[in-house]
Amino acid sequence: MGQRRCDVAVVGSLNADLVVGVERRPAPGETVLGSDLATHPGGKGANQAVAAARLGGRAAIVGRVGDDGHGALLRDALAAAGVDLAHLAATPGVPTGVALITVGPDGDNSIIVSPGANARLGPADVEAARALIESAPVVSLQMEVPLPAVEAAAGLAARAGRRVVLNLSPSAPVPDGLLALCDPLVVNEHEAAFLLGGAGDPGRMAAALAGSGPRSVAVTVGADGVVVADGQGTSAVPSPRSEAVDTTGAGDAFTAALCLRLARGDSLRDAARYAARVGAAAVRRPGAQSSFPTPDEVPAL
Repeated sequence: MGQRRCDVAVVGSLNADLVVGVERRPAPGETVLGSDLATHPGGKGANQAVAAARLGGRAAIVGRVGDDGHGALLRDALAAAGVDLAHLAATPGVPTGVALITVGPDGDNSIIVSPGANARLGPADVEAARALIESAPVVSLQMEVPLPAVEAAAGLAARAGRRVVLNLSPSAPVPDGLLALCDPLVVNEHEAAFLLGGAGDPGRMAAALAGSGPRSVAVTVGADGVVVADGQGTSAVPSPRSEAVDTTGAGDAFTAALCLRLARGDSLRDAARYAARVGAAAVRRPGAQSSFPTPDEVPAL
């Protein structure tokens, strides 16, 4: 990081988002026509770093891209947002990660991710970024990179007394030892149901997850906001109403805002209140990074 102190260190993925709008999603064996293909910088790691920077935070990323055009697109987008790229590596001969996204008329999306260079991120990359991870107040992790890299980053951050935020997306089994470091574990309703073995009321799921290992939990419930749970109990935090154009970046905007406010000393509930407003703002524009708000674009309470 040089001499600049970082608020949020993100260890995660970088993808080129290839987006097509559809009137409806095809059934198996069916072809439907869609809109013109749009290419946007994305990936959960890159998205969260850009979203935190767009909100005025100092963000850095630890990740990998290929030495191709998509990698250049992602590097340029991160640099333009002010994200520190000292630990963004290029992997020769390997394509940059790609997300294939279809967006329906209601703004909901379906995503397939081809990891590419993201799959090469490992503990050695985390060790190379030790000084960054040990100094950032909050370290943000997701599941679009290999689990050994996630575990290494969480362990390094926790041993240094830093706050570990894990966004369990996409859903995947995780060791109890990793869950125990999460403060909070951030999941949506589907990811919560995956961990618990079945769906239920968001408040009950948040409480159950908080009792199963993580230090705290945030369960996002789309337009209804988020439910947070920790040693102080369970609280529902509503979201401002927004007309959804594209929900692709909402979850990453929420998580980034949560991390930034936790890094600045907010309580989990206060951070979640702000993050819910940021997530609501992010659905108003198409794309992921292009939808992330600046502070003056965040809806008032």
